[in-house]
Amino acid sequence: MSTTFRIGDLTIHRIVEMEIPFRPALAFIPGLTPELLAENRSWMRPHALDTEDRLIVCFQSYIVQTPHHTILVDSCIGNDKDRPQYPPFHNRTDDTWTRGLAAIGLTVADIDIVMCTHLHTDHVGWNTRLENGRWVPTFPNARYLFSAKELAYWMDRNAATPLAYIQDSVLPIVEAKRCDLVASDHVLDDHVRLLPTPGHTPDHLPCNSGAERRPFSPAT
Repeated sequence: MSTTFRIGDLTIHRIVEMEIPFRPALAFIPGLTPELLAENRSWMRPHALDTEDRLIVCFQSYIVQTPHHTILVDSCIGNDKDRPQYPPFHNRTDDTWTRGLAAIGLTVADIDIVMCTHLHTDHVGWNTRLENGRWVPTFPNARYLFSAKELAYWMDRNAATPLAYIQDSVLPIVEAKRCDLVASDHVLDDHVRLLPTPGHTPDHLPCNSGAERRPFSPAT
């Protein structure tokens, strides 16, 4: 599934990998009360809330095409990733995301920048793919942009307690010398710049991604 829209000389494509009931609304939204949920349940169903009051969450990427670059903003969940704690993410062998890319006339070779707004499991999955038992960069011609502060934080966390998604989707990019570390005020070109919104993670960086604004949690 993809949706395309244009703003001036920018073309933006939305690629949806998965849209599923994810977590109970009362557990997910700080400050939400049963009474407030009841007041809003009628308009939230069925598109934002299921019959068990779980929020329906969309896991998606954006492709931003400027006159200078083809940019992938966040690489979703990916395939073959060991995620037993998140069954919908676990060992996927699904072509929904790659079909979405093909539907807009692109291949992995057409991406020249991968912009990771933050380094959570559902935003870095397609950074890498499994090839002959090794994790290799999915996008052969791309440079990957990571926040230097964000990467340092997760490298420290991974050193203390190994994190599967850092090991299979972030470290292989670093080891392949394919990442560029940027600050939160980085300007890519005259069309794209980063905007710091720390909180969800230490150095969350929206880049026209529709990225969530939630309190920091290492799990999402």
